[in-house]
Amino acid sequence: MAVPKRKQSNARTGSRRSHHAKKPRQLTFCTKCSTAVPTHVVCPNCGTYMGRKVMEIVES
Repeated sequence: MAVPKRKQSNARTGSRRSHHAKKPRQLTFCTKCSTAVPTHVVCPNCGTYMGRKVMEIVES
């Protein structure tokens, strides 16, 4: 059975994994206030999620 002769270096491991980089988050627009919001996230501007009010926004 084939066995590696030496330990693979961290640089070589990192360069092998570099092709699987994360993609940027997909943005959608809030239906109430038209703010750009990442998908599956409560709108920080008006506090709605999927058209329902789920959070009270405190004005300071």
